[in-house]
Amino acid sequence: MCGIAGIVERDPSRPVDPAQLGRMVETLRHRGPDDEGRLTQPGVGLGIRRLSIIDVDGGAQPFTSEDGAIQLVANGEIYNHVALRGELIARGHRFRSRSDVEVIVHAYEEFGLELLSRLRGMFAFALWDGPNRRLFAARDRAGEKPLYYALTPQRLLFGSEIKALLVRPEVSRELDLEALDQFLTYEYVLTPRTLFSEVRTVPPAHYLLYERGAVKVERYWDVASVEVRDWDEDEAAAALTETLGLAVEGQMMSDVPLGAFLSGGIDSSAIVALMTQVVGDGNRVKTFSMGFEAASYDELPYAREVATCFGTDHREGMVEPDLAELFDHLVGHFDQPFADVSLFPTYLVSQIAREHVTVALSGDGGDELFGGYDAYEAEALARRVSVVLPDAAMPLVAAMTALLPPSEKKKGFVNKVRRFALGMATAPSAIAHYRWMTFLDAGTKARLYTADLKSALVSSDVYAPICRHLRAAHTDDFLNRQLYADLQVYLNDDILVKVDRMSMATSLETRAPFLDVDVMELAFSMPGHLKIRNGRRKHVLKKAMAELLPASVLNRGKEGFSIPMKQWLRDAWAPLMQDLLSPTRVGRRGWLEPAEVTRLVDEHRSGRENHAHILFCLMSFEHWAQRFLD
Repeated sequence: MCGIAGIVERDPSRPVDPAQLGRMVETLRHRGPDDEGRLTQPGVGLGIRRLSIIDVDGGAQPFTSEDGAIQLVANGEIYNHVALRGELIARGHRFRSRSDVEVIVHAYEEFGLELLSRLRGMFAFALWDGPNRRLFAARDRAGEKPLYYALTPQRLLFGSEIKALLVRPEVSRELDLEALDQFLTYEYVLTPRTLFSEVRTVPPAHYLLYERGAVKVERYWDVASVEVRDWDEDEAAAALTETLGLAVEGQMMSDVPLGAFLSGGIDSSAIVALMTQVVGDGNRVKTFSMGFEAASYDELPYAREVATCFGTDHREGMVEPDLAELFDHLVGHFDQPFADVSLFPTYLVSQIAREHVTVALSGDGGDELFGGYDAYEAEALARRVSVVLPDAAMPLVAAMTALLPPSEKKKGFVNKVRRFALGMATAPSAIAHYRWMTFLDAGTKARLYTADLKSALVSSDVYAPICRHLRAAHTDDFLNRQLYADLQVYLNDDILVKVDRMSMATSLETRAPFLDVDVMELAFSMPGHLKIRNGRRKHVLKKAMAELLPASVLNRGKEGFSIPMKQWLRDAWAPLMQDLLSPTRVGRRGWLEPAEVTRLVDEHRSGRENHAHILFCLMSFEHWAQRFLD
């Protein structure tokens, strides 16, 4: 795991200032505390901060081809590097290290852009092809590793995080108002946009070419191309057990200590069970969990049960309400507003893990591949409801359910009913299950957004990316279309961003075996009825794990990794909220109506409504704006 950055001049004879490159690289020190490498030539500069995982002593970057024509900086891991290395050596290539990412240099020499079809791993790399004056950069298929870029009239700048680009004065900090609307709607910004109008994200499974002053971004892999098969259920479960087991084994390669996050849910428990099989008798997998004082949020008892079942070396911590002091520190690691409140426990469990290991496996991706979220069942229910209840009646139903007082529980029946009715009444059916994965409806925006912001957004459609991804899966299997959209949006722009930034804030590498290419393609070859059957989510995964996991894990409902922010905003966090969202601060920005923000704050503090999602979004935006715009 590393942080990479670079500069490619439009004028190939223009020298790159090593000091300017050095400032970009230094912003990424937290991603790579072990080593730094830089290379500057006429027209190009590449830099890296390294977290040493494979070939700790010999894997320093940048890597160079035998003739010096190709240079590379890379972030991530190539899990099939041993097989690739053998093939390339047989073709005459000479390696200088045991590093997994060195295979990229030689594979490019041998296969060109087609090397991407041969890589299995999580990665973001930038390769300079000197003879062709071409930068070739790419991200892994799921988007585990980030890559941002900015194109200016004089040069292309790239980096693992936006902060590496912002040290350059030519990168504007002008706000992208469509991205702001996305953030306030979803709690995160959707690829390829960022909050900065001149900074963009390379999407997952895409590569970037920069030649003769022009950028081209192209897709090289798409799980949507996988055809759905008529699987026998037992055969599907057996194939999943084998394929996921091979992915776990492949991702356990490391020259440094390795462990796993363990929530007690089926995804992380499956990873730990399979890791236990790999290490064998007499060896203990290291596992790490976080708990909460609020009982409905606390999953530690389940994690302990799994840890005991597999005899892991288990450590855990508690999330306390006094996290406000972390707010400033963690906002800076995202570089743009991010309001998924599970960022806090993700950071804290990473912090605990980093005290004992350098690499941690996670269960991320299981929900998006096998149908783990409440929203999928909500959409199925909504389709049944719409047959007997006209759309025009839904606002009345939502108004009636809004009279029910919100529960203090994490979910709870009343909260689910209120949320379901509100989604049905206020969000378009075209976005399917995202009706329950958005947090700011059109009516609230009409009151909250100023005239200037509404005018700037008059020709934009915040739901268009969701609709595009729902159509892109090219299948009549509606659940698989929803899962495909979640791989492209929710997993990529929320889950993986959160895990990458929060783990890297502690210099911990995370890996997700569910996002192995074979596992993803296997999952999308399975029809939706194998994933959700008679209301049982992750049916085929649970069948695959039936002989490995306790029944209590297999039969427990999805909880999610969250915190009781709605209670905290009423007490411990209330002073911070009122300071950040004061009428003076809100009015100074010019995008939100101060009186409407104050109304939301007052209703939430009184307990009449639960506006935690909206309010934490607004707090995150204001804090970000103070740090990055003021």
